[in-house]
Amino acid sequence: MVGDGMGVAQVYTSIVAMKGQSNFERFKHVGFSKTYSYSDYTTDSGAGGTALFTGHKVNNKAIAMSPDGKPLTTLLEKAQEYGMKTGFVVSTIVNCATPSATYAHVSNRNHFDSITYQLSLSDIDFFSGGGAQYFNKTNRKDGLSPIDTLIKRGFDIVYTIEDMEKSKAPRIGALLTDGYPAKYPERGDILGRGVAKAIEHLNNTDEGFVLMVEGSQIDYGGHDTSISKLTAEVVEFDKVIGMVLDFAIKDGETLVIVTADHETGGLTLPNGNINSGLSEAIFTTTNHTGVMVPIFAYGPGAENFAGIMQNTDIYDKIVQIMKWVK
Repeated sequence: MVGDGMGVAQVYTSIVAMKGQSNFERFKHVGFSKTYSYSDYTTDSGAGGTALFTGHKVNNKAIAMSPDGKPLTTLLEKAQEYGMKTGFVVSTIVNCATPSATYAHVSNRNHFDSITYQLSLSDIDFFSGGGAQYFNKTNRKDGLSPIDTLIKRGFDIVYTIEDMEKSKAPRIGALLTDGYPAKYPERGDILGRGVAKAIEHLNNTDEGFVLMVEGSQIDYGGHDTSISKLTAEVVEFDKVIGMVLDFAIKDGETLVIVTADHETGGLTLPNGNINSGLSEAIFTTTNHTGVMVPIFAYGPGAENFAGIMQNTDIYDKIVQIMKWVK
């Protein structure tokens, strides 16, 4: 689970806003990761996501592509090699930098046509987010139609939350908005309901599953230096974390990792009111920063994620816990 742009201050806005009911406080194993990329002190989401999902530091803007131009196996692709089901749920477009780093391999995160076509050819079992416009032939320069490719490959492509929840198809692709989803709560509960459906859909095999969940627009609140927008987004993410933890506790065999690709906004909280749940904010930048970000872990192997580590270590530790061959 990735809170895009979520540093310690962002986490604390949720703890304050939820007045003692924050799910972040349910974790016993907590650490920090160093987020710098191969090329920059301050990472972008392409390199940040790639580090988390491949175990390699790469140039900013790269998506699962090494500095010398070689594709890097992603966490979801590795899981597929071992027969696990895979999926992702985001509150942004499905071809944005973080979700792309689970399935695509490009040198620049802005190569949307290539990224969407690679998604149509991937072995992912479930995805949910926005960005339907990128899949239609009329909106593309390459003349390809990823939407038709997905359908031919057995995906049930749905455009509403209700149709997503009803679908019983072996593979489901939910494109819930044409462009970028609105901020929360205007966009509705696409993240929480998407995660609930993803778990139901993926959790039906003895081999297990790997699911990536992104609280995508925490980052947007930082870029916009809006504490109200940021707080709404991180509180939503907090509630989805609670849903996932409840599942993991009942299941007993699920490892949950919550972290961030980077911090956004240089957020500080000089004052606030614990009783009213409000935080006073000062943003020091409209961009990303290079500070460490938190890691929270629960379940089998969670103790491995305590302490200070590289962002790439998260992937490596998952591989070790799963006893996969690198």
